[in-house]
Amino acid sequence: MNKLKVKHDVWIEKYRPKKLKNIVGQTDIVTNLKHYVESGNLPHLLFSGPPGVGKTAAAICIARELYGKQWINNFVELNASDERGIDVVRNKIKNTATTVALGDAEFKIILLDEGENLTSDSQSALRRTMEKYSASCRFIISTNFSSKIIGPIQSRCAVYRFKPLSKEDIVSRIKYICEQEGHKITNQGMESIIYIADGDMRRAINALQAASSIDKSKTINSKMIYASNVSARPEDIIKLVNYSISGEFINARKELDNLIITKGISGDDIINQLFKTILSTSMNNKLKMQIINRLGETDFRISEGANERIQLEALIAYFNLKSKIKEKT
Repeated sequence: MNKLKVKHDVWIEKYRPKKLKNIVGQTDIVTNLKHYVESGNLPHLLFSGPPGVGKTAAAICIARELYGKQWINNFVELNASDERGIDVVRNKIKNTATTVALGDAEFKIILLDEGENLTSDSQSALRRTMEKYSASCRFIISTNFSSKIIGPIQSRCAVYRFKPLSKEDIVSRIKYICEQEGHKITNQGMESIIYIADGDMRRAINALQAASSIDKSKTINSKMIYASNVSARPEDIIKLVNYSISGEFINARKELDNLIITKGISGDDIINQLFKTILSTSMNNKLKMQIINRLGETDFRISEGANERIQLEALIAYFNLKSKIKEKT
């Protein structure tokens, strides 16, 4: 019996930057972080910004360049979404902070990923730990929402705000990965990855790897990208918008069914894609503002636990009612 050959490479890990200079799209931040590495010293750091833009990669690169081969022994990564209670700060984080760094390192680095998930009590306990053990460790806190980190912690850190990656940054990295893996990608395929990624390099690389497994032809196109990723085509979203604002409720509802039931797209993703599509359309600004205002309400209700199907149908019903009112006036 032939054994199944399983490939273990995960591209987002395989192509994670190993040095600060390899992090794309964050030139000013990388320049400042290099100065810390060159000086051999480091303040506590707070990295904020959207997912997939290099925050965790930057933290690991700092450790690699500071400690060399000893980096893995002097770098501790904790995910705050898994370990968020005050007991974790008082016990696990405190115990890690008190231990001496190995080798020639004067301090170790503790990365708290997804720091916005730490409870307020945990953050209050953490600020004292950061002060007390600053001689033996440095904290790097990574968060998507800096507003959820309490002021006393922010004031103890050098704050760096990472920006979404540009189209050019994503294109250059995707082309590099395709060259390394022996794949080709069409122009339409590249545009599809850029649309799906929305500034998130991790999402872009995952989309590329998923599409590469569909066909052995080694050429990745737009159809393969959308087939392997749960994301609506821009034309499907435009169709939904057009049906909604033209008063064709039944057709809009059918298109919504197609997105939710047939393609399995979540309500959050539909809201996000509606937002992107509406911003790029040429509809008049007044109508655009009304739609975005309503999108914001719907997004909030879904995030608070409301039934996403009811909320999305209420959204297209609102657009239809708006169009009928305009017809009468």
